Amino acid sequence: MPDPVRDLVRLVRQRLADLADPARAEPMRAYMKSPMPYRGVTAQPLRAACRELYGAHPLPDRAAWEGCVRTLWDEASYREERYAATALAGHRLYRVHQDPATLALYRHLVVSGAWWDHVDTLATHHVGGLLAAYPVEVTPVIRSWAVDEDLWLRRTAVLSQLQRKAGTDLELLRDVLEANLEDSLHGREFFVRKAVGWALRQHARVDPGWVVAFVAEHEPRLSGLSRREALKHL
Repeated sequence: MPDPVRDLVRLVRQRLADLADPARAEPMRAYMKSPMPYRGVTAQPLRAACRELYGAHPLPDRAAWEGCVRTLWDEASYREERYAATALAGHRLYRVHQDPATLALYRHLVVSGAWWDHVDTLATHHVGGLLAAYPVEVTPVIRSWAVDEDLWLRRTAVLSQLQRKAGTDLELLRDVLEANLEDSLHGREFFVRKAVGWALRQHARVDPGWVVAFVAEHEPRLSGLSRREALKHL
């Protein structure tokens, strides 16, 4: 009996093998400091392959979609398989499944991915999209992630409104930033300090006064890196 999940996983792996460039694989792995090897497939051909395969082989229901994302991710032998899983998670055919129940899947990807190349895409697009669409249900989850013991959930919370522009929930932004300043659990970690600065810098594009005031108010607790990033374009 056909298994659409396993069939699509097999097709994705085969396409990645066909596109593999061994000369690129090790430099890509070294740049990303990845314990998982690369095939050597760069972003553009990877995106094109995912668009083609996912469009030609739609999955029948939510369980199959999530099962395929998890299989590509959890059973990955090459890092590009995880990139393909992230692409499938956000594919247009499965927008109907983008609701608060999907946060459990994204939490799993963030915690197990545990590096910026995975986490930043999930935070700004996948989780950020859910926050924009379902603020009442998702905002409490973002607040809980902002104080979680996991560094990458904290980074996700800080970056979750990066694309909101004038629609940013300023109360939520303030709360997640204040929970991750330099005296917080992971506040001295580079990826938290950078995220704080990045979130402030991005919001400064639409509300520079708010950012300047936030930096001034939190000067003793704001790392030098976060401050420089926040004020970079002001």
